[in-house]
Amino acid sequence: MVITSPHNERLKGLRKLQEKRERERTGLFAAEGEDLLDAADAAGWEPEARYCAAGSGLAGEEVEAPVLAAVSAIGSGTRAVGVYRQRWAERPVGPLCLALWGVHDPGNVGTAIRSALAFGADSVALGPDCADPYGPKAVRASMGAIFSVPVTRVESIADLPGERIGLDPKGGQVFHCNSGKERLDPVSVVVGGERAGLPADVVDACDRVCRIPIVRAESLNAAMAATVALYELTRDAR
Repeated sequence: MVITSPHNERLKGLRKLQEKRERERTGLFAAEGEDLLDAADAAGWEPEARYCAAGSGLAGEEVEAPVLAAVSAIGSGTRAVGVYRQRWAERPVGPLCLALWGVHDPGNVGTAIRSALAFGADSVALGPDCADPYGPKAVRASMGAIFSVPVTRVESIADLPGERIGLDPKGGQVFHCNSGKERLDPVSVVVGGERAGLPADVVDACDRVCRIPIVRAESLNAAMAATVALYELTRDAR
């Protein structure tokens, strides 16, 4: 039977998952779009529920297209939505870990997770005051990487594996690649928030502080800094 009312209780629950409090309460999150659902399937994630636009031919409980669009977190609507249970790794692992510290923008968190997958990071660690990686914008920005990269929370730099390298646009040595090594030494790259960067106590706790040399701007945003660092670290190993 096709769902035709936006007041359907299951759709109300789906809409509520746009709120962080509801995601924390239920441990669930939503992913929208066939590409993300395909990524979830490929990574072996079983949905708690799956909805699709009526007549689309996609797998899931059918919902009238305008009704499904009304509960979508994407401005243009969607043809498919999956509800999944969040997965949090027990701890960050290496040899390559990306750590985000105070990254508030969910788009940057999701993009950083996408870059972590692209360059073979073994985990992504979220320090204090980071955006929820299971929020709608972060999930979408990850382009499905959220289903393939272990994500965990940490409270201290000491929780990170390997050498801890803090990125600071105004100080430290120039960030360099893996120095011709075929295998990457265990390392955690620590990236700070969009405006404030890394707090002073976090910088002091890192084993090394590096900067990415740029030509015409003061800094890169958090996701781009993470991407450049991951590329540079794995360049020789690749």
